[in-house]
Amino acid sequence: MVLEIKNTIDDLKWEEIQEVYQSVGWNKHTIEIIQTVFKNSNEVCIIKTEGKIVGIGRALSDGVFNAAIYDIVVHRDFQKLGIAKEIIHYFIERFKNVSCVHLISTTGNEGFYEKMGFKKTKTGMARYLNSSLSNEYLVD
Repeated sequence: MVLEIKNTIDDLKWEEIQEVYQSVGWNKHTIEIIQTVFKNSNEVCIIKTEGKIVGIGRALSDGVFNAAIYDIVVHRDFQKLGIAKEIIHYFIERFKNVSCVHLISTTGNEGFYEKMGFKKTKTGMARYLNSSLSNEYLVD
């Protein structure tokens, strides 16, 4: 399988990105929300194979001190093929000179990110507006 990496949002098929999200159960991501979060991210990684979007990731960074990686999502039909690794490698290379790169994993995927070189933080903190996300991700 040949993978194509795209790092711009020019000419994206937003419906394909929505399909990637929906394939893993992220059904609240409307086209409008997807466009907003991708347009407001200063780094994106879109993975295509045979012209179809199969993996996505986005990030924010000041280019010096901090970066934060979000939404590493691979279409369920293309998981376990190394696509998420490609996305992480892309961001690691983009942020190789950034002092600190943050990433929040979805539940159950922490081991994958540990294998990719990420470690748990001692001082990481967050606030969620959604109580179910608070219950899932925050430590009491």
